[in-house]
Amino acid sequence: MFNSQRTLISFAFAVALVTVPTVSAASCKTFNTPTTPTADFVDNGNGTVTHKATGLTWKSCPEGLSGPQCGEGKALSADWQAALSAPAGAKGFAGFSDWRLPNIKELQSIVEISCSAPSVNETIFPHTPADWFWSSTSLALAPTDAWGINFGTGYVFPKTKQAPYGYVRLVRGGSDSSDFDLVFGAKPGK
Repeated sequence: MFNSQRTLISFAFAVALVTVPTVSAASCKTFNTPTTPTADFVDNGNGTVTHKATGLTWKSCPEGLSGPQCGEGKALSADWQAALSAPAGAKGFAGFSDWRLPNIKELQSIVEISCSAPSVNETIFPHTPADWFWSSTSLALAPTDAWGINFGTGYVFPKTKQAPYGYVRLVRGGSDSSDFDLVFGAKPGK
């Protein structure tokens, strides 16, 4: 009996190893209405997507990653000053030279609040680290800090600009971000 139990346990363990996914995917609540549905974006076919609600054009991949599903390379993690300088390395990407670090409202516009780890539409933004991303917005009460978003949770919070880590996603164009509301998208009449 002992050998048959051992065999059964070994078999169950082997099956568990085979069926456990090696890459974690976002956990999304299907009963929530998505805040960034795929239909709200236009895939420009050049590594960029345009968000219809804001008019912003985003690089599909975080800085440092490339390829059709952003699976090549290593995502850039840097301090705030290096994040602000990242657009210089993207000059000419997809034929544009006006890439920049998004402000906090722009970065909020791509948070998918029905998902976590990462809190982003992974069809539009594949291989997004479920971690901190910098914005260009300084904290008014503490100019040594900058706002950012943890895409593991979707939460917005500040952190010191000297922190040696934070991921970077670049944006270009768009309209005045005051015309965008995180919960409702484009404000009525805009």
